[in-house]
Amino acid sequence: MEQTSDRGNTTSTNKGMSWAAAFRGLTDRRTLILLFLGISAGLPILLIFSTLSIWLREAGIGRSDVTFFSWAALGYGFKWVWAPLIDRLPLPFMGRRRSWLLVSQAAIILSLVAMALTDPAISAVPMALAAVALGFASATQDIVIDAYRIEVAEEDNQAILAAAYIAGYRVGMLIAGAGALEIAGFLDGSDGYSYQAWRVTYLIMAGAMVIGVVTTLLAHEPELHAGPTEGEKIYTSGDYARFLLLFVFASIGFIGTYIGVSGLIEGLKAVLDSSLGAVGGFIGNTLHMGVTILGGLLVFWVGIKARVAPPNLVLEGYFNPLLDFMRRYGRLALLILSLIAVYRIADVVMGVIANVFYTDLGFEKQEVGRITKGFGLIMTILGGFLGGLLTLRYGVMKILFLGALLAAATNLLFALLAVIGPDIRYLAMVIAADNLSGGVASAAFVAYLSGLTSIRFTAMQYAIFSSIMLLLPKVIGGYSGSMVDAIGYETFFVTTAIIGIPVLVLVALVARYVPTKLAL
Repeated sequence: MEQTSDRGNTTSTNKGMSWAAAFRGLTDRRTLILLFLGISAGLPILLIFSTLSIWLREAGIGRSDVTFFSWAALGYGFKWVWAPLIDRLPLPFMGRRRSWLLVSQAAIILSLVAMALTDPAISAVPMALAAVALGFASATQDIVIDAYRIEVAEEDNQAILAAAYIAGYRVGMLIAGAGALEIAGFLDGSDGYSYQAWRVTYLIMAGAMVIGVVTTLLAHEPELHAGPTEGEKIYTSGDYARFLLLFVFASIGFIGTYIGVSGLIEGLKAVLDSSLGAVGGFIGNTLHMGVTILGGLLVFWVGIKARVAPPNLVLEGYFNPLLDFMRRYGRLALLILSLIAVYRIADVVMGVIANVFYTDLGFEKQEVGRITKGFGLIMTILGGFLGGLLTLRYGVMKILFLGALLAAATNLLFALLAVIGPDIRYLAMVIAADNLSGGVASAAFVAYLSGLTSIRFTAMQYAIFSSIMLLLPKVIGGYSGSMVDAIGYETFFVTTAIIGIPVLVLVALVARYVPTKLAL
């Protein structure tokens, strides 16, 4: 059949390509570009979370002050809120994607410098604000890189680009995690707190972001980005500025609501904690976030009613991407979204408790670090490139099914490890199998999500997909500790393997009933 111009609406059948052609994808210039952009994307995230938490702990930050830093995670969970700005708002230099990449990378560097120049032992608030800025800038870079990856190559090449991006992302995390801690430890030279050591470490991490800047300067602007369709309104720079102002107002409303209701929610949580225990705390936190979101949406709605931004521009930015997806897939859209929501469920739910499991089993911290971080990183990278090559050779849906099968099956190996005990050789075997299968599944899944997006709404649609992808697994993963307490590790890991079975059914149904270029 003939393909349409919109990649997300293709109906032809892909029979795969030769191994020679698949391996040529590894040497493609765009693969190298995505590898280094992946490093740029992986660098900031641990500098907000685990690495920063060690700095804060050494600086003697109290629990009440640490709550400020939870805001830094909001950017990753709500990327879709400002993704329309990335799709709709043009910048006057270097093209739509590369200009936004440079802006986000500059913001990351400035945020890291601000963190480096702030001693949390003196005041935690400036550090919290800098961390929030870093989270927002990093999430923005993620949005742009996802859009760039999808637009820079046709669907057939998405798997190998995804593998390169995942490999680079893991390397970036290694630099910002183990690398940053090694630098801070070397510069500290004592058991006490040294602000100077952390300051230099974060300045070095800011310097490492030059990798992303240089890559952006050397990259080519994608040619696949769709311009306005016939009859579509052309907006002025003033219209886009008003659109940006509306987003700023909504953000202020979101943050203001969070702060404004904090006292009331904390009092409610104290009551719920005393009566319901941990469940009460969960209810309180959920209520806090729900009220905060409603506050931001209310300000957004008032801004639309006040015509802060042109209503048609808001409609095109937020609603047209959803309508486009529903138009292309109709009733089958729900089936696709169900697959996106549960595809990662087996490995994410298991992964939440993994480090606790290793400790409870009796492994030393050094053993866990060397096997799961060092050796595991190598296996993940190999798995990602293997998944990319297999996807190029056999098509996305076949490898999507294989990845889901392996992700569920390898959880059974963890159940066996729970029975065997702290055997370092068996741990290495389990990590090798788990990370290889995870790399294969991730490469195929990212390629699949990329193929679902429309070129006209790349950033917005992929941001929605990636948010849906982790929502349910993360929520269920939050109960993994309680599940282990109730049924034990062996039964828990077997259960996580079983919940992967419906994913296989969904992959088969989607492959059979949803028109897509890369079918089974």
